[in-house]
Amino acid sequence: MVLYQPTNGYCYNSDTHFLYNFIVENFKKYKNIKGELLDIGSGSGILGLLVAKDFDKIKLNQCEIQKMFQFFTTKNSVTNKINSKLYEGSFENIEFDKRFDICISNPPFYHCDVIKSDNQSLKIARYNDSLPLEIFIKKTATILNSEGKFFFCYDVKQINEILLLLNKYKFNLEALQFVHPKESKEATLILVYAKRNSKSLTKILKPLIVFDKNNEFTVEVKEIYKKSSTHSIKVDIE
Repeated sequence: MVLYQPTNGYCYNSDTHFLYNFIVENFKKYKNIKGELLDIGSGSGILGLLVAKDFDKIKLNQCEIQKMFQFFTTKNSVTNKINSKLYEGSFENIEFDKRFDICISNPPFYHCDVIKSDNQSLKIARYNDSLPLEIFIKKTATILNSEGKFFFCYDVKQINEILLLLNKYKFNLEALQFVHPKESKEATLILVYAKRNSKSLTKILKPLIVFDKNNEFTVEVKEIYKKSSTHSIKVDIE
């Protein structure tokens, strides 16, 4: 999959690849994945495009607040011949004209107290004051169908708030996976699958370790990159 990205702006990273793999692994227990999918804060479009490529009965929708990334989301959809409907604007304020069966997102999750980049595009893409966690979860709950699925990644240090808010807005936690930079290091990222109107017990997947003792990608991570198989092209736009 060829993906155009900005030379000077936020670019997709390993978090998105790991989330894509987490979504695919959790979809394996379902016989038929179909319906309306929304990629919240689509950026270059990578996450939604990867999932839509694998599941051809999914109807892809994307929403994006930044003009530059609205351009890249659209360009990458066309380049990869995947139909998508783009909603332009703030996720909080968009009035969607449909409900969705699946919502997926690599949202801005760095805590607003963290020292920020001077690049405005990076600020919006990275820090959660541009999309606070409660607004993110609350709005998703209102646009999902009665048994809608919700996948996202987040800063693991905010797990307490994540669990409280999912419960508050009537989500059941279906599965979690923790991502560790190394086996000896604490987890830095959490991958979350929540579902509406479910009473399933939570499944905790085996931790994903990114680097081995020789600072090489682990076998699992190499397989994820092989599965996603993306090629990035950096371009300048005004």
